[in-house]
Amino acid sequence: MTSNRPYLLRALYEWINDNNLTPYILVDATQPDVMVPASTVKDGKVVLNIAMRAVESLELGNEALTFKARFGGVSQFLYVPVAAVLAIYAQETGQGMMLPADENDGEDEGLEAYEPDPESGDADPDDPPKPPAPGKGGHLRIVK
Repeated sequence: MTSNRPYLLRALYEWINDNNLTPYILVDATQPDVMVPASTVKDGKVVLNIAMRAVESLELGNEALTFKARFGGVSQFLYVPVAAVLAIYAQETGQGMMLPADENDGEDEGLEAYEPDPESGDADPDDPPKPPAPGKGGHLRIVK
């Protein structure tokens, strides 16, 4: 399946605009292919105003956000891969969303299919499945 991140970004961007608020994104500037002015980066992150009045030619694509913005009076082209966007929120209220990590990023932590091992004698479908071995986590995470 394709990533849900670009769809979440577009939906929240529209929601923020529909409520006459200012959409901001938090970007991990250390990610590959991120093109933002180096002077705006602090601790590897940058906050960008992507309101219609603040940018030009904004495109919220499936792979990246592209737009022109002014920094110190100079118009610059910015390229932000969707994977580098950590959050989108309304500047006035702080309401928005930290974006979930892509399922394709890092290790695959999805549920594994249960396959009985005929040699271990656990092939009986009435037997409850054994818990996973220590060190193997599920796919759910606690978010605070």
